[in-house]
Formats: sequence, C-alpha cells, structure tokens
Amino acid sequence: MTAADFTATDHLHMAHALRLAERGAWTTRPNPMVGCVLSHGEEVVGEGWHERAGEPHAEVRALQAAGGRAKGATAYVTLEPCAHTGRTGPCAQALIDAGVGRVVAAMRDPFPQVDGAGFDALREAGIEIANGLMEAQARALNRGFLSRLVRGRPWVRVKLATSLDGRTALASGDSKWISGDAARADVMRWRARAGAIITGAGTVLADDPALTVRLQGEEAGQAFAPPLRVVLDPGLATTARGRIREGDAPTLYFHAPDAKPTRGMSAQTAAVAVSGGRFDLHAVLRVLAGREINEVQVEAGATLAGAFMEAGLIDELLLYVAPVLLGPQARPLFGGLDIDSMTDRMQLKIVDTRQVGQDLRLLLQPVQGAD
Repeated sequence: MTAADFTATDHLHMAHALRLAERGAWTTRPNPMVGCVLSHGEEVVGEGWHERAGEPHAEVRALQAAGGRAKGATAYVTLEPCAHTGRTGPCAQALIDAGVGRVVAAMRDPFPQVDGAGFDALREAGIEIANGLMEAQARALNRGFLSRLVRGRPWVRVKLATSLDGRTALASGDSKWISGDAARADVMRWRARAGAIITGAGTVLADDPALTVRLQGEEAGQAFAPPLRVVLDPGLATTARGRIREGDAPTLYFHAPDAKPTRGMSAQTAAVAVSGGRFDLHAVLRVLAGREINEVQVEAGATLAGAFMEAGLIDELLLYVAPVLLGPQARPLFGGLDIDSMTDRMQLKIVDTRQVGQDLRLLLQPVQGAD
C-alpha cells in the first residue's frame, strides 16, 4: 500500500505505536522494539509495547488491556506479528483468537521464523492486512536489529567529543573533560541502548574507563541488562588492570590469535585476525552479531575511530561539540584517513542536531557514494 491508502487516523495510531515501542529501547535487546495500539476508529481500546526479552510482546499486552473490546478492532503494530513459539507464544495467533478485524503493520519482520508467516496466518484467518505505514520510521527505530539480521553485523555508532577546532584530546592524551556534565549524562542514555561498548587497549591504558551505564535522577532506578564491554587488545596488555574489570557489566577481550589468555581470567576472550597491529573489524562485528548484539557504541581514540571509518563500518556518528579550542597540536577526531584531495573527502549528513547543556550534539551518518 502507498501512503495515500492510509487515513489520518491510521497515521495517528501508528505514530502512537512507534512512541510506545521506543520505550523498550534499553530493555528489549536482543529483541526488536515493538509497539501496538488497538482501536475502534479514533478510540484507543488497548495499547502495549514489548518491555523486555522473554516477557509478553506488544500485541499481547495491548490485547490484555483491551479485553473483550479487541473483537473487531484494528491493531496497529510497528513490526509484523510473530508466527512462531519462542519464549512467548505467537502474536499472530493471539490476534486471531481475540477476533481483531484488521491489522496495520509498519513493516515485515526479516527474522527467518517470521518473515511473512505472521501476515500469512492473519490472512488465512480472514483478517485484513495493510503493511508499510510509516515504514521508514519503524526501520530507523530498529536499525540495530535489522542490521544484525540483514547485514550479519551490528549497527555501529561512534561516539566522540570534540572541540570547535576538531580536536579530541591534547597532544599528551588528556581529554577530561572536553564536553560538559549534561553531554556526559546524555552519553549514558546512548550507552543504555547499546548491546556492547567497544574501546581499544590504548584508551584503557590512558583513560582507565569503566564503560558502564551510570544514569541519574529518575532514570537511575530503571532496570536493564548492562552492555557488554569490549576491548580490542591484540596482546592482552590490559587484562590485569583498570576499572573495566570491575562492576557487574561483562567484559570481552578481543586478541590476536598468538596471544594467550591468562589462566583463571574471569573475563571472556575471543581471538580475531590482526594484521599490521590492526584488527579485522569485520570479523569482530561478526562475532558480536553471533552474540545477538544489535547495536555497538565505539568509544575510543582517533586511531580506532579512524579504523572504523576507513573500513566503511560507521553507520552513525554521535558527536558532541564543545565551545572550546585545543589548538593545532591536539589530537584529531580520526586518525589514519588517507585523504589527499577534495574528491577523496568523506561526506556525512546531519540526521539530528540539538544543544545539550553548553555543547552541541550532532547525529550524523556517512553519505554512501558521495563525490
């Protein structure tokens, strides 16, 4: 169906369902975020969202809220209802059993055990199906889940803080703190939605980061699984030191095949090919996808950030620009980029911009095939 085939009421309820789905951003992984609204015309009779992996899906929660009023209703769902039994039952069958009259979905689910089977089950039960309403918004919401299933790797977001003159640290490596308190609190919210946070051995040795999520205020009480802390450390030089070994968050060290983990290490390890001191980042991401990681957030120095950029693996750049100057001797945003002419430049598009405290937050994405 095209946008013209949907009514204003359809758009209204799907927008509501997408807002509901986003409430699960910190808790649903590795599952997708899904919202559902049940309505009779403009009247909403039930709503719900998938709150946590292993718990009822959005459709079931909406049906529970609607009760008998679900019969004959239209169900607006941000993702095709599942048709298989996993840790929960099939949502398509729950909608059929409740007697809904119509299902409007934002997009088809590429998960192999669904992928059209949910729509087929609904059609066979005589339920009208309309698919594709606000699909772009639904895809953006679950970009990590879709990346893992379709591309075989997580969605990669690189977080950097920079001065106005494009510098991330002094020549000595000192970078605490370029951005302000509000920006650092905002980073915690982005960490909370990531399945893993990646850094390099150099950052661990220089900055001793904890790479944990430390929320403030009302958000501090929210429960969610801590992201996996990932260190790219060819020789396992950082395993015996640092805050990254502390706390409840799990830690995974990637190392070169010839490096031998110390017996009795509590952290997890994985060997990946290293050439010229640089990891095969594609292989790193494949391993993380195999661990059902949907989104990764890279928090590292110019060398590793540049390696991700050079490999074409950055999907999103989260950039905090502080109103300070660090001078020409300070370290750049990205290292190792071989750009000798304007035709070689790497172009990005601004997806979102907003002020966070005294800093400017830019969300950017690389422009594919830019001249």
